[in-house]
Order: sequence, then structure tokens, then C-alpha cells
Amino acid sequence: MDGNINIRSYLRTYKHCHFLKTVFTILYILTSVWAIGAIIYHGRRPSRSISWALAIIILPIFGAILYYLFGMNRRKFKFFNSKEFEKRNRFGYPENSQQEKFWAHFDEDIRKERLNRLIKASSNTTAKSGNKVAVLQDGGETFNVLFKAMEEAQKFIHVQYYILERGNLLDKMSDLFKRKIEEGVEVRIIYDSLGSYKLRGRPRKQFQDIGVKIYPIMPIRLRNLLFSLNFRNHRKILVIDNKVAFTGGVNVSDKYIKRENGLGKWKDVHLKLEGPIVNDLHMVFLKDYFFASKKADFHTSDFLSEQEMAGSVNAQVVAGGPDSNHPTIMQQYIGMMNQAKRSICIANPYFVPGEAFLQSLKISALEGVDISLLVPKKSDSKAAKFAMFSHFEELLNVGVKIYLRDDFSHSKIMIVDDDLVSIGSGNFDIRSFELNYETNVLIYNKEINSEMTKEFQKVCKKANPVTLERFQNRTLWQKFLEGLFKFLKPLL
Repeated sequence: MDGNINIRSYLRTYKHCHFLKTVFTILYILTSVWAIGAIIYHGRRPSRSISWALAIIILPIFGAILYYLFGMNRRKFKFFNSKEFEKRNRFGYPENSQQEKFWAHFDEDIRKERLNRLIKASSNTTAKSGNKVAVLQDGGETFNVLFKAMEEAQKFIHVQYYILERGNLLDKMSDLFKRKIEEGVEVRIIYDSLGSYKLRGRPRKQFQDIGVKIYPIMPIRLRNLLFSLNFRNHRKILVIDNKVAFTGGVNVSDKYIKRENGLGKWKDVHLKLEGPIVNDLHMVFLKDYFFASKKADFHTSDFLSEQEMAGSVNAQVVAGGPDSNHPTIMQQYIGMMNQAKRSICIANPYFVPGEAFLQSLKISALEGVDISLLVPKKSDSKAAKFAMFSHFEELLNVGVKIYLRDDFSHSKIMIVDDDLVSIGSGNFDIRSFELNYETNVLIYNKEINSEMTKEFQKVCKKANPVTLERFQNRTLWQKFLEGLFKFLKPLL
């Protein structure tokens, strides 16, 4: 009797398991066919497409979900043609604007003129003359200058960061904003909803309670998960009274001013800008603020004003994102490399570029251009670190000099010859090239170039040079990890 019961129980369990197995198999087949079909139809780069296809096959159902969230080519979707984006992209200067009188002309220097034309076509900004640019090399220095400028605000303070992290700096900023609002100064904040996810809830309400107009950019919600999760706003912009502006790589985080983890105090580079270029950088903020706040009565003319010459530096805002017609940041970096005659210096913590950038870099090296790459030995992303190391051998083989610094630097810098410098938020990776909203400043100036070059060389002298012979003797385990994350690079 008991034997019969056990047999019937076994048969029921077997049928149940068989049913679940059948359902799982059908789901696996359907999701895989859909995802691979989408890859074939929408895919742009074979290497990225192959990586995603293998991930879908190896990771049943889960791989298709990951592709849905992170891999789909959104440029072909109507999301970037929506009314909000159309209105955002129509924002411009007032009709009576005198911006043209500050346009920089490089007729005698075809290198600079070609770069100017490239950025104008890709980012819709022109190089401006008459600017004053100060390079801030240290986090403590950066925030001292930042807070001093905000203390002097008379009309408004406009803030945009990828990361607004709770800590002493954010508390100090909140106290300052409260005082300035009581004085009649308007404060507006936009932040990335993923990078600043801890700002949601009570911390955000605390800003609202003191009168700050604060909004997340593309908040992560179930109904728009397809479009909101993978595309991030990585910009760092601060504009005060439309007179002075800041941008670069520094977020609002205590890790820039004190040692908090195994990486120590983070290094980074930021810019203080005055002059005609302030309007261009401010326009980037205003477009993002309009998009985030959805304010129908928002007008750029209420905040932009005519600029006066503040210095002698020619500079150009480079702004790009997933809704741009071109991969602006990548094109800027490749354009700078193509104009190099003697030297290229790159400093970046996440050097994981695509094939187009790597080939351009190798071509420059083979042409005899002296190329130096400065990266941190330690990283806050193990995956990015091994993916970065996977390219070292091929770069060393063509003569690229690679230096590993002991401290962690978050800077995103490219220095070309003796007259071109780029500083900003754009990393040398696929995410910054295609998925993130980024802002760089391209500086056409020998004095700033000299300042940056001296600092770059100073750090390189203290860093550990990577030789081809030594690098080839690394462990098999490290080689395996490099190969693994190089394969997964398009997914990072």
C-alpha cells in the first residue's frame, strides 16, 4: 500500500517537474529567439553583438533580460524622438544674442579649425574666444573655490552632478543653499537618479523643504525601465549667476577631500570658467533641467545673458549623449588624436575604449607620435581594471608608453602637442562614448597645455612604467581575467 502511494507521489512530482521543464524550455527558446533577432536587426558592432548573443545562450532567460535592460540599441526607438526630446533640442539662444562676436577663428591653423568644425557638427557648439580658464588639480582646492563662488551668488545657483553623495560636503552645500535662498537666490539641482540613488526620499525632501528646486534625471521606474536604466547623465556642471561656471570630473563626495577607503583620497581635475563659454555650458544645464523638471514655462532667456571678454583663452564645450546624432565624445577624442603631430597624453581611470578608438591610437603611434597613457594601479571597478589591462600588450607593441600610478585618479584628460587640452566628464570607454550624457571642455591654449603637461609628466616620473617584457610575464590567472573581461567589454 505504502509502495503504491510512493509511486503515485513520484509520478506526480515527475509530471510537475516535466511541466516546469517544458515551460522553462519554451520561455528560453522564445526569449532567445526574440533577443537574438533584435541583435541581428538593431546591432551595430559585430563584436558587441556576438558578446550579447553568447550571453543570451549561456544565461537562459536572464541573458535576454540583461540585453533588454542594457544592450538594446535605443537610438532606433521613438524614445529619442519624443516631444520632450524635440522641445529639449529646440532650445537655443535668444534672437538678439551676440554670441557670434566671440566665435574663435583658426584660419591660420587648419588643425584647430578642423576640430572646431567637427565639434560644431557633432555637438552644435563653436569655439569661443575671450575666456578665462583656471585648472583645479585637487579636490580640496576645487571645493574651496566652488563654495567661495556660490557664497557670492546674487541671483541663482544651478547644480548638476552624477553623484551627490551624503557626507560633510553635501551637508555644507545644503547649509549654504539655505542661507542663499533666504537672501533671495534661486537654487536648482538636477542629479542622476542612479549615480545619486541615496539622495531619494528624505535627503531630497530636505533640499525641497529649504526651497531648492531639485529633480532627478530619467528616474528609474518600472514603466520606463527600458529607457531609464542604462542611459545615465554623467555630467558635472555648476553655474552661478551666468557669470562663472565649473565642470570636469569631480562629483560631490567626501572621497575627494579625505581618505575613506582602500583607494585613499581621490584625485581629479576640474575647471573654473569665465567669459563667453559660460553661456554654452549653461545651455547644456538648462536643456537638461527643462527635460528633468518638465516645466512648460521654462525659458533660457530668463537665465542667459550677454557675456564680456574675461581672458584670452579659446575654448569649446563638447556635449554628447545617447540622443545625439553622433558619438560626440568619441569623435572629439579621435579628432584630437588625428591632429597630433608630436605627442598625445591620456589620463583616465577607465581606459576601455572601442575598436575605432584603439585603431586610431595605434595608427598615431605607428606614425611616430609619442603617446603616453597614465592609469591608476588600483581601481574602484575590478571588471574595468582587467578589461583595461587586456589592451596593454597590443599598445606596448606599437610603442605606447604606459604608466601605473599608485594613487587613484578619476581625471579624464587628453593633451595633444603643445596647444590642445580636453578636460571633462567623458571617460575613454564605450559607456561614455555611446550611453552617457557627458560634457568636456576642449581648450585651444599653449599656457594651459604647458601647465597640464608639466603635471602629467610629474606624475609619470613617480609612477611605475609598464614594460612589454614584464607585462608578458604576468600570471596565467591574470591573463584569463583580462581575456574574460575583454570579451565582456561591450557589456560593461
